[in-house]
Amino acid sequence: MTGAEQETGTQSATADREIVISRVIDAPRELVFEAFTEVRHLSRWWGPEGFTTTTRSFEFRVGGVWDFVMHGPDGTDYSEWITWTEIVPSERIALLHGEARDDPNAFESVLAFAPDGARTRIEMRTVFPTKQLRDEAVEKYHAIEGGQQTLANLATYVTDIVRKGAQG
Repeated sequence: MTGAEQETGTQSATADREIVISRVIDAPRELVFEAFTEVRHLSRWWGPEGFTTTTRSFEFRVGGVWDFVMHGPDGTDYSEWITWTEIVPSERIALLHGEARDDPNAFESVLAFAPDGARTRIEMRTVFPTKQLRDEAVEKYHAIEGGQQTLANLATYVTDIVRKGAQG
């Protein structure tokens, strides 16, 4: 919400189609951002608890694509496709995420990385094409819990890197 929206009590035009998840991570912003930019990192933490990820292709640049499969703990495979729409190093990543290229139900996400002392505050704002798709993601796919778990996995991964670096 912008300051004006907070002052007037109004919501953004997309509020009923949004999921917003944030977390403070005890690691420098550059490292948290890097964990999103290199497939060697992403494949180690991406996804909710119990999921693993297999990357088919990855190119981190505006217009580049990450084509991957998430493997659920029950053995179900989920084909996923992300194209990067905006990259501001260490600050912001915008992307379009669907099951495949040209997925009519693809959703937009913006990840903002802000310093919080020596830590990093990450905010993941996802906007779905419709309220119905947002509600389905929340109810059927547990998108809020999954997003929280994904950011928790990221936090564990990067804080482990920091800890190992401090010991090394």
